[in-house]
Amino acid sequence: MLFVQYPKCSTCRKAKNWLEEHDIEFESRHIVEDNPTAEEIEQWWKKSDLPLKRFFNTSGQVYRKLGLKDKLPDMSEAEQFEILSTDGMLVKRPIVVGDDFVLVGFKIKEWEEKLL
Repeated sequence: MLFVQYPKCSTCRKAKNWLEEHDIEFESRHIVEDNPTAEEIEQWWKKSDLPLKRFFNTSGQVYRKLGLKDKLPDMSEAEQFEILSTDGMLVKRPIVVGDDFVLVGFKIKEWEEKLL
């Protein structure tokens, strides 16, 4: 299982602690140092059954600076995958990638259903 996170993010730290407390093995990946590619994001999105907007860190500075709130509705899926791949700080985190599922953000109930 892949755990994509930003170490300075308090939610990511809570999620990592939760995984460790439940003895769940994972490979950790720093979302800024090793930003997901457009292809990875597209694959994750397809596995997640979530709206593509959920993959954006809508409360982040980069999102606001780029004015994506107003631009996203007019962008194609391909354009959204591409912009997400340009900066790890644009991507909602943490992300857990399993064989047949993807979790975006740390919602304990969702994590318990998929991982325990």
